[in-house]
Amino acid sequence: MRDCALKSSKISRCLPVLQRWERNMNHSSVWPKVGLLSILILCTTAERPQPSSVSRAQSQPSTPCSAPEFHQFDFWLRDWDAFDADNPATPVARTKVTSILDGCVVHEDYQDTKGSHGESFSIYDASRKVWHQTWVTNHGRLLTIEGSFQNGEMFMTGVDYPNGKERHIRGTWKPIPGGVSEIAATSTDAAKTWTPWFDLIFRPHKP
Repeated sequence: MRDCALKSSKISRCLPVLQRWERNMNHSSVWPKVGLLSILILCTTAERPQPSSVSRAQSQPSTPCSAPEFHQFDFWLRDWDAFDADNPATPVARTKVTSILDGCVVHEDYQDTKGSHGESFSIYDASRKVWHQTWVTNHGRLLTIEGSFQNGEMFMTGVDYPNGKERHIRGTWKPIPGGVSEIAATSTDAAKTWTPWFDLIFRPHKP
């Protein structure tokens, strides 16, 4: 329909030229056919729409998680063996931390030597300028914590409800020589006092 409308518009613009050609035909016995053909070609090709140009910047896909804030947790990315800080000789878990969803999410796959399996998903929420982590396990546990990256450390806090009772959680991740340290503590008195929960050291996995 759009092509037809364009053609009709072009023909209407050519009518005055064709009418003059018809009047000349009435007063002249000779009019080259090529004249009519030239008129039709000029009219139908005039004002031909040009293809719209798209800038290179518009055609290239954007990278939504390219800002430095989205990569503040990248120091944790690796295939790790996890150790208790007070027993650094015996691994207690295998932990694989990878970047997923086009670099927007840090995914942790944690499997300890006793059969517990948990996964966490960490993301920088640019709308609120905070880091968020959701942790789930094969025992039906759920924990959500949030915080920020400051002074070379990732610090997050949150609340869970084991046995239906409120418990505050805080955790800190930081790079250390040869690996990463993760330390967590809990509080059952509304974050007034804290009890150590675990102290883990991640070192590159050895096959």
